[in-house]
Amino acid sequence: MSLKERWLLPEGIDELMPAQAAQLEKLRRKLVDKMQAWGYQLVFPPLVEYLDSLLTGTGKSLDLQTFKLTDQMSGRLLGIRADMTPQVARMAAHNLRDQQGTLRLCYIGNVLHTLPDGQGTSRNPIQLGAEIYGHSGPESDIEILQLMVEAITISGAVPSLLLDLGHVGIYRGLAQHAGLNAEQEQELFSVLQRKALPAIEQLLASYTLSASNKAMLLALAELNGDRTILKQAQVVLSDAPNAVHKALTTLETIADMVAQRLPEVAINFDLAELRGYHYHTGLVFAAYQAGCAQAIAMGGRYDDIGEDFGHAQPATGFSLDLRTLVDQLPNVQNEKEIISVVWSDDPQQKLIVEQLRSQGKIVAYQLSDTDITSKTLIKQEGHWVVAETGTQTRG
Repeated sequence: MSLKERWLLPEGIDELMPAQAAQLEKLRRKLVDKMQAWGYQLVFPPLVEYLDSLLTGTGKSLDLQTFKLTDQMSGRLLGIRADMTPQVARMAAHNLRDQQGTLRLCYIGNVLHTLPDGQGTSRNPIQLGAEIYGHSGPESDIEILQLMVEAITISGAVPSLLLDLGHVGIYRGLAQHAGLNAEQEQELFSVLQRKALPAIEQLLASYTLSASNKAMLLALAELNGDRTILKQAQVVLSDAPNAVHKALTTLETIADMVAQRLPEVAINFDLAELRGYHYHTGLVFAAYQAGCAQAIAMGGRYDDIGEDFGHAQPATGFSLDLRTLVDQLPNVQNEKEIISVVWSDDPQQKLIVEQLRSQGKIVAYQLSDTDITSKTLIKQEGHWVVAETGTQTRG
């Protein structure tokens, strides 16, 4: 690497300058305080873990996104976390398994991806999230949805919000009912994500399925819209197994709760929404800014969490990239005025500087002529006072 290139960062790796860093830290404090006010306990998982632990359970799908290295102490493979959710699940299932009742945990920290999730996205996002363990009803799902919406709302970064809701049990139930093998289920899953009807029709035509099963699987791609879609689905999927109708009933219940608790938020139902299909077990959701295709936050229910750690329990949660929210905030400089002061051996000056800082003021020592600010701590008539810069010192 040439000398001129040494300052360059790897593609997709970002850093924050002072104004953005200050905004992020301010937002981080607000969001952590909000989650703790809801009863969520803050945890800090490690940046690296043994790879076989990091990719256990829900983490299996993160293999390609995980940077790997060898531990010089044990010789075992380590992974740099690409998602904190599996780590928090391990902590809940192992370290905190003796805690009684419902367990609520929240977390925040850097993660690292081998590849960006989408065009223009960072490979080192700052992940913030919250999880509920030990409850399987819709009440915990709606709590997580509420908390996610509040977290996005108090950031002030998103003027209008759209919630996209789905349920992986619908596709899973239809696939099992149709008798799809694992390869076919994965093939159809991939095509459904693109919602390309001709490709879906062509793929279904290559399978040996009944007309009813083909029709129901094809219909998934178009069951997308407002709440009336749920009623339409009950009719279109009338021949589906009980598991599918149970999932639709769950979505109806969630729709009622959202209408009551989050009446100002627009809702869209997408029955082919299968984000996290391989580890989610029920409701899945994502939050979008109007007119933007990239999700701001996402989450869902994953009731098999913890099983690979020896303590299976229901769970639901959400996560978001704090950097994404900060990037959408207006870029403002430090709002607080800086008070400059010339270095002095006077102990009274030191005391006044400490008092001002304890009151939340910013006081910086003037180390060069260019460090002068609009306000200065000067000595007037034997007392140290804050004055407009240019006021003459009178001892």
